[in-house]
Amino acid sequence: MTKNVVALCALVFCSCARVPSPGAAPSPTERTVAPATALPVAPSATAVTPTVVAAIATVPHVEPTETLPSATPVAMPEYTPVPSPAARIYVYPVRSDDCTVSSSHHDYPAADIFCPIGVAFVAVTDGVVDFVSYEDRWSPSTDDPALRGGIAVAIIGDDGVRYYGSHLSGIARGIEPGMRVTAGQVLGFTGASGNARGTPPHLHFGISRPTTPDDWKVRRGEVWPQPYLSAWQRGEYVTPQLRIAATPSSAVSSCSLVNSQSRFKFRVFPS
Repeated sequence: MTKNVVALCALVFCSCARVPSPGAAPSPTERTVAPATALPVAPSATAVTPTVVAAIATVPHVEPTETLPSATPVAMPEYTPVPSPAARIYVYPVRSDDCTVSSSHHDYPAADIFCPIGVAFVAVTDGVVDFVSYEDRWSPSTDDPALRGGIAVAIIGDDGVRYYGSHLSGIARGIEPGMRVTAGQVLGFTGASGNARGTPPHLHFGISRPTTPDDWKVRRGEVWPQPYLSAWQRGEYVTPQLRIAATPSSAVSSCSLVNSQSRFKFRVFPS
């Protein structure tokens, strides 16, 4: 009896020894570790998911509807004079508003139209090219009066009047003696050739009767152009009145001449 009681007490004591006390750490063989739980990570604001990539790939490309301005400068349109059934057509001899006209001239009737280099010098009326000087051969050492105009063009209008422009910087392509031109057609471009070197660029404009094309003294001007320039600028078709004695018929002929020595080309018209 006593032995049985002792054995029972020993069994109870061993069972109690295995129960950990409330605050005691478990033994290494009994410790359990809970699986780690990953913390949630906030998505990046710049991250692109496969869904977003697929959505972007399906967005159709749309061309812009706005038309950008062209960098190519728009060319100035050709001047078209308005025909008049009651009078011939006349236009101002330079195609620019940035020009001023001399009120007089030094020792003979003419007008100096001051304007920038390169302004178009045009035929004031329909006619035929009478004289062309393609090169500036004037020299201050000799001061040949026949070369003072430098690069120049003259036409004989259908009205029987000669119109002359000099001190040009160049002749328009295709302009040559004997060809027909119409009012407003470009003959050359303003400059400072001849004895205009060193002066403000201008067009020397002369009105005269037709003579031989090499007659520089008449060609440079016999009639004051200022009243006619003002009328043409206002759009009035006014024919210059020469009021000069006709040139003797013996002074001109109907043949065409080319002077290769002076590098002038001209056409002679009958009086």
